Amino acid sequence: QVQLVESGGGLVQAGGSLRLSCAASGRTFTMAWFRQAAGKEREFVATISWSGGSTYYADSVKGRFTVYRDNVKNTVYLQMNSLKFEDTAVYYCAAGIKDGVVVTTPYEYPYWGQGTQVTVSS
Repeated sequence: QVQLVESGGGLVQAGGSLRLSCAASGRTFTMAWFRQAAGKEREFVATISWSGGSTYYADSVKGRFTVYRDNVKNTVYLQMNSLKFEDTAVYYCAAGIKDGVVVTTPYEYPYWGQGTQVTVSS
């Protein structure tokens, strides 16, 4: 069983930065970040392999967001720069049970955090 706890969300002006953290308990493999804006479906943001050597991003965040992990701390991070109003959403951390594959669909991830709100003011 894996438990995930996100932190780091908040209110930021457009163009600003935030760093989200996801602390995990239990064995983790591929990890991912998703987000869900009000009235919209949950969408993929980024994923990272266990080693951290393989990452993949949604086109909407590529070049602005960076996902990385510290396996000693069992924590995954999402550094978000040049934030835009449309990045406003609840951000969720997810843990998969496989490694070495890029998975961008929510139903492939059995473990989820409670979410953290990111609000970008225009």
